[in-house]
Amino acid sequence: MRQNDNMDFETRVPVREVMKLNPTTIDANATTAEAARAMCRDEVGSCIVLQNNLPIGIVTEEDFNCKVMAKDRKPGEVYVKEVMSTPLITIESDAAIADAARMMVINRVRRLPVVNTESKVIGILTVRDILSVANEINEIMNDLIVINRMNDYHAGVCDRCGSMSDDLMYLDNQNICPVCRDEESIR
Repeated sequence: MRQNDNMDFETRVPVREVMKLNPTTIDANATTAEAARAMCRDEVGSCIVLQNNLPIGIVTEEDFNCKVMAKDRKPGEVYVKEVMSTPLITIESDAAIADAARMMVINRVRRLPVVNTESKVIGILTVRDILSVANEINEIMNDLIVINRMNDYHAGVCDRCGSMSDDLMYLDNQNICPVCRDEESIR
């Protein structure tokens, strides 16, 4: 087996490469009206709730809609700590994007606050952030496969003549045997 036949590509992208820095935060004793103003100011859909500068929950537009507005409560009289989602699921910045995606699926969340080793919030990762990098990785992997095929000889069926060969080469989007390659060079 040639070295290229068992090639592994590194696709481990750390969360820190994709996360948004300086996420919107709010104190647990703030009102939902104050949180909504902060979210509007920063043009985001959530606030990480802090108590003593440590994250304890998250409040989202959905929380406002379902726990405040739908119940006809006044946003200026409802505290964030009453409607926040908790316990807060976080991730560290050196974790892999794939691990973050798994955490989101398992825990049914769309946002992961990113914390440092002291549990302080340093960023936030959303499903949209993961999707943006996933598309890029897929494009890169497709390009690498094509490049690998172009420079690699392998076994299989020739796309032109249908014969088996241990010496196929990927040319013009086809697997070509040596006989058909020779015929191509004669033309």
